[in-house]
Amino acid sequence: MNGGGEGASASAAAPLEWKFSQVFGERTAGEEVQEVDIISAIEFDRAGDHLATGDRGGRVVLFERTDTKDHVGDRRDLERMDYSMSRHPEFRYKTEFQSHEPEFDYLKSLEIEEKINKIRWCQTANGALFLLSTNDKTIKYWKIQEKKVKKVCEMNVDPAKAMGNGPVVGCVSTSSKPYLANGGCKERSISYPTNDTSFPPEGYPSLKLPTVTHETSLVARCRRVYAHAHDYHINSISNNSDGETFISADDLRINLWNLEISNQSFNILDVKPANMEDLTEVITSAEFHPSHCNMLAYSSSKGSIRLIDMRQSALCDTHSKLFEEQEAPGSKSFFTEIIASISDIKFAKDGRHILSRDYMTLKLWDINMDSGPVATFQVHEYLRPRLCDLYENDSIFDKFECCLSGDGLRVATGSYSNLFRVFGRSEGSTESTTLEASKNPMRRQVQNPSRSRSLGTLPRVLRRGADTSGADANGNAFDFTTKLLHLAWHPTENSLACAASNSLYMYYA
Repeated sequence: MNGGGEGASASAAAPLEWKFSQVFGERTAGEEVQEVDIISAIEFDRAGDHLATGDRGGRVVLFERTDTKDHVGDRRDLERMDYSMSRHPEFRYKTEFQSHEPEFDYLKSLEIEEKINKIRWCQTANGALFLLSTNDKTIKYWKIQEKKVKKVCEMNVDPAKAMGNGPVVGCVSTSSKPYLANGGCKERSISYPTNDTSFPPEGYPSLKLPTVTHETSLVARCRRVYAHAHDYHINSISNNSDGETFISADDLRINLWNLEISNQSFNILDVKPANMEDLTEVITSAEFHPSHCNMLAYSSSKGSIRLIDMRQSALCDTHSKLFEEQEAPGSKSFFTEIIASISDIKFAKDGRHILSRDYMTLKLWDINMDSGPVATFQVHEYLRPRLCDLYENDSIFDKFECCLSGDGLRVATGSYSNLFRVFGRSEGSTESTTLEASKNPMRRQVQNPSRSRSLGTLPRVLRRGADTSGADANGNAFDFTTKLLHLAWHPTENSLACAASNSLYMYYA
């Protein structure tokens, strides 16, 4: 890890001790996970009171925090800002809705998956929640609101408990004997309305008058559909700090939308060459600056990040700053460009730093220093000898996300075997924690075997001359079929949400 940036704390923060908090959708032993249930997007809202996940089946599931319900006013605000959080954060399932359905583009003979690529929360209003969700082609703007529904409990008279010998008030009973198909007959009682409203003096103890109750139910309504604006798959959506606009990005274009206008967008960036054979670089991720509504950044498949100021021109063909790391001489190989591709970028809350994730590393950039990253974190450097195998099974093209803590002191990202890593970025920090998405997040540390150890004490992967290139730095076997691609850091607390297959794991420190 390289040194921290200017914005880092003067002293290194103490390493965090992570604890398991909750899990939703955990698999039972031997249970086969359905493809549609695999989580493909995850996002906290601005306050951290709600969490949204999207899956490959086009569903959006909302979770609501419950352990802050009793805190109000200043006390609640103070507790939320307490980073030395000792209490147990708790979320509960709130609701879910079908955001996208599979489609077929008849003009291009193209199937469009329902898989949710990204979710972004919008500003709340009048107690309603708003969010954007997108698949490969279509973005939708959702409003989730509690609706009070009046329910009338029907009047119920139990004839068995009614006093008196007369019929039930308001009806008279008679009998009929309909003939059955086999020649028999069955007696049944039929009630007819009557005008007899006499009320016996002894009354009807079991008579229940109708009552009106109010039940609250959550209703998700699609307010806008932003479609037919992208020729290629949408990889990013990002809300602007002005609360009125957002961007959507695909491989070659970035479009600017107004939340209230769904039939028109403005193309602010187009990197498509006149001849597609000249294409050497594509857009991989894009995000608005957290506080400056005129600034945004986007990353590319060549490992560079460009900062755009929309005040300079309507069409942002030129960038105001370019961030890229120069290659070390003689280090280029067949895989260099592939692993340099940036899969995700995130602005820090202060807007001063940008975190990027490529296949092997996390890099932290200071927007005032374009000479190179101010910090580099090695995520799984021990996989470098296996790049050929990773290329053969397409794992090298996996797109891992990244996130920063709200105070900017730590960064996190995922890896294989459902592992995720947390790094401290303050000056002098050596914090580097590897955790597993399970109820026991602290992965067992296995020391490097010494010559004096007996064969029985060696990890299984090291026995009988096994190929140790399939193990991590601790000697634990790697499983490339399980990968932790999506995770999110709570905006004000040291709390992480991680998606491992169809399960959502929550941790706190």
